[in-house]
Amino acid sequence: MLAPPAGSAFADEHKHRRPLWNAHAHNDYEHPRPLFDALDHRFGSVEADIFLVGDQLLIGHTESDLDPTRTLESLYLDPLAALVKANNGSVYRGHRKPLQLLIGIKTEGSSTYLEHDRHLRRYKHLFTTYAHGRVHSGPVTNVISGDRAARIPMEAQTVRRAFYDGRLTDLGTSAPASFIPLISDNWQLNFTWLGEGTFPDAEREKLRGIIGRAHARVQKVRFWNTPDLAGPARDALWAELLAAGVDYFNTDDLAGLEAFLDAHRVA
Repeated sequence: MLAPPAGSAFADEHKHRRPLWNAHAHNDYEHPRPLFDALDHRFGSVEADIFLVGDQLLIGHTESDLDPTRTLESLYLDPLAALVKANNGSVYRGHRKPLQLLIGIKTEGSSTYLEHDRHLRRYKHLFTTYAHGRVHSGPVTNVISGDRAARIPMEAQTVRRAFYDGRLTDLGTSAPASFIPLISDNWQLNFTWLGEGTFPDAEREKLRGIIGRAHARVQKVRFWNTPDLAGPARDALWAELLAAGVDYFNTDDLAGLEAFLDAHRVA
């Protein structure tokens, strides 16, 4: 199994600082050091897209990005297993809360998920597990996003090492948090405000209503496609998300979000 790469701040001083559990690394694999750049910035959630090629799960945003050496195991599963072993059962030493690993399925959802499930079974005690109606927390919580057909085999399982990333259309349905712990959606399909000018009162009320309904069902909320260019507009939108109690801030700018959350940390 892999150790943290040389020069990783996560291997030394950052492991003693409080993780930013609400920081989500969008397309994490596009950073120079997948997983470890996000951990160096203390992120609580990382996102990886997978393609099923034969029996391999390759990481990339499009088919043209795929490299047979960049597998789910090599970039995420093996390093996470090594970190958990080194850190006495957790990704962040001294912090028992699970890291979220959000997996975006890019190929046909049902077959890709079943192969993904077979891969996860090789990593004993690494993942939060649903078993016969109960959730058993582990060092890493795997949430499945992307192709919606993954839902079919997932719902049929009485034991699984993954959970489903819902959409706003799933909010308030009969699906429990033990199946859909996360509600994610496209910000710009639901809101017109992009951080410039005044946040319309109706949209602020809508945002807080969404988060309130989700939290009442013990579900978390994430929006993607929020403005991500450093500047006042992004800061204004992030401030509204923070005030509304959003659970994950979606970004490609690891240092930028880390600085924002540190500056707005409640003592």
